[in-house]
Amino acid sequence: MMAAAFRELGLDWRYFRLPLPPDLFAETVRSLPGSGYIGANVTIPHKLAALRLAGEATDAARAVGAANTLTFLEGARIEADNTDAGGILDAIGEPLPATALVLGAGGAGRAAVWALRQAGVDVAVWNRTPERAQGLGVRAVARPEPAELVVNATAVGMAGENAADLLGLQEMDVLVELVYADRPTALERWAAERGARVVDGREVLVRQGARSLARWSGVPAPVAVMRAALQRTV
Repeated sequence: MMAAAFRELGLDWRYFRLPLPPDLFAETVRSLPGSGYIGANVTIPHKLAALRLAGEATDAARAVGAANTLTFLEGARIEADNTDAGGILDAIGEPLPATALVLGAGGAGRAAVWALRQAGVDVAVWNRTPERAQGLGVRAVARPEPAELVVNATAVGMAGENAADLLGLQEMDVLVELVYADRPTALERWAAERGARVVDGREVLVRQGARSLARWSGVPAPVAVMRAALQRTV
């Protein structure tokens, strides 16, 4: 996805996967600018560490409490951002529904809660561990409740099970399913059969990646090119 975007923009850049154990994360990231790196995407389990490491952070990263994008600036400065939040809104598009239920209070769930709340949506959040759903500035509910928009930010569905059956979901107008594979999940099929518009995790992946690339390059990312490249591989 990123390689296709680099080619489209005429950037002589490369995108590498760097598997890091937690005890080497900070030391390695601090060495990247000296090796020619412009920035980095960060995934689990390093998103909290990325925010702590950075000397500067966007409002989104601070509010969510995690960073998925680092930008290396002059003077050995590191800026943290969370493009998951904006990527979710970009993937949903306009107009946004008036009410939303976010399932899960981990990093992705927190990003969805913050982004939707900032956009003026009435948000509720449910998590299997209720304490984790509290303190996010929105209503924490004891069980999933009806909403126009549902965001599945849990791992339910990764093994093929239907989150609607397990969590007792009701029909919605829009489903954002952050679990993705090479075919629709059981929850996506369930929602589509009931007339909901489905936004799958691949579109969110494209959109958050596009925001990261725009931050690094200073130019708009070629979203259609990135989407087509991802569809060929996932």
